[in-house]
Formats: sequence, C-alpha cells, structure tokens
Amino acid sequence: MKKWNVGTRRSNLALTQTKWVVDRLQEIAPEAQFELHEIVTKGDRILDVTLSKVGGKGLFVKEIEQSLFDRETDFAVHSLKDMPAELPEGLVIGAIPKRVDARDVLLSKDGKTLDELPEGALVGTSSLRRSAQLLAYRPDLQIESLRGNIDTRMRKMEEGNFDAIILAAAGLERVQFAGSISQYLPVEISLPAVGQGALAIECRSDDEETLALLRKLDHQPTRLAVTAERSFLHKLQGGCQVPIGAYATVGEGDLVTVTGMVGSPDGKQLFRETASGHDPVALGIQVAEALLAQGAGEVLAAVLRENEQ
Repeated sequence: MKKWNVGTRRSNLALTQTKWVVDRLQEIAPEAQFELHEIVTKGDRILDVTLSKVGGKGLFVKEIEQSLFDRETDFAVHSLKDMPAELPEGLVIGAIPKRVDARDVLLSKDGKTLDELPEGALVGTSSLRRSAQLLAYRPDLQIESLRGNIDTRMRKMEEGNFDAIILAAAGLERVQFAGSISQYLPVEISLPAVGQGALAIECRSDDEETLALLRKLDHQPTRLAVTAERSFLHKLQGGCQVPIGAYATVGEGDLVTVTGMVGSPDGKQLFRETASGHDPVALGIQVAEALLAQGAGEVLAAVLRENEQ
C-alpha cells in the first residue's frame, strides 16, 4: 500500500484545503494512505509586521518546499497566490484543481457595502494590492495593516478595531464563513491577486508516481488562466507583497483573457490593461509590458525601495 506524506501550513484554512485535496485523491486511489505534515512558515511566525516589510518571495512556502527537497513530504498543498512566480529547480506544480471564486470580499460590522461605509472608515488589510485599489475607488478611507488567520481578523473587526476588513472569498467559503460576507467586490474595483481562488499541489519534478496521481486532479482551464497571471507576475518580478493584481478567464476555444493591474499603495496611480490570446505565457508578458510602458515600473521600484527601508 502506497503512503504519501503531505505538506501543509498549520492554519485552519490550509488544513481545510489540504484535507479537501486528500479527500479527492482518496476517491481516485482508495487503497492509498495519506499522512499530513503540518509545517510553520516564516509568514506564519512573523505576525506583527506587514507582509511587504517581512520581505522576500515565498514567505508561506519556503519551509514546505524544503520538506519536499528533504523527502520528508511527497507533495504539498498551497494557496496558489502564495507561490512565487518562479519555482525552485527540481519542483513543479503537479496539479491545479478547479478554481473557486477568485474575488475579494468586504466584511463590515453592520453589513454595509463598500459604497455605504462612512467617510473616513477604517479598513483592515495586509495587502498593498487591496490598499491601492480601495484608495483609488474611495480615497477617503483609512487603511490599516491587518495580519493573522481568518478568525483573528474577523475578531478584530467585531471588537471594534475596524469598520470593515477585506479578505479573499475563496478562504471564507472553504472554512464555511461565507455567511459573514457583506459584499463580493467586482473585479473592476478590486482585481484579485495572481492565482487567488486556486490551489497548487507541488511536488518533486522527478517523482513520476506522485505526478501521475496529481495529474488526475488538474483542471486545464484553471491552469491556462493562472499560467497567464503568473507569467504577468514573473515579468514584473513581483511577489504577493507588492501592489500587483491579475485575473484571467478562459472562453471558447481556450481563448484566454487576462487583466493586469499595478498601483501605488496610496491609490493615486493605477495602471490596468486587458488582452486576449491563445498563448497564456506570451499573453501575461504582453500585459506586463503594456503596464511598464505606462509607467508601472517606476511605481513598483518605489514600493520596493520603501519595503527595504
């Protein structure tokens, strides 16, 4: 009987996602055994600093990837939005299951929508991407950094520390908290993070047995969409701690349409571009180059300088 060791972060959301993947794989291979290995990452340990200041790519994946290299785990389940655009040599994304809702959502104390929040309302988010887009839409809002798991963030709002908080729809839906959502934010207002709503199952590139199993969970339209988004991110050399967003959809004949965004954290500069095509990698690069031509590179350079101080 084959036994697979599965790497995962320790948070409730990460464990829920990993157990969902294991349940699907158990259906495919009923005779197999799966054992979860909970790993604490740098991003989980440092909670009193904004993500952009912690620095480095792969804050939530490096320790898990090391467990793959050390052969302590056979594959690992990540939120795709936490994955750097470039993987370490020797590792691959063996499967990307079907994406769930990629949108950002607003949670407010009394169910108010973004338009209904009072002037100067205090909104919590750890994401420069969300800050940039919220302030571009509502310059009067006050944005304050908010870290921690879903429970922690919701509790801080309920205790009166924030008028509203912004989270990912996918995470709330996975842990059965969708009833707390006040508003799903349209992508025209808040373009999601690259890969948001999708899972990535990572393994060693030379592990044919594991790859053969994982391939059965791969969803081709999702892979095409997130490949375009990650190509965009890679061209801009961005990680999850810079104000970059992208969202792609796949239509008839595998036509991919991707929108990319770069913004200044204060929302005063916001660059957006949309393009369609059949080569997701080329498409992501095309959208990134269009934004760079508009001046997005200077905005990103300024953010990186600020993060290094």
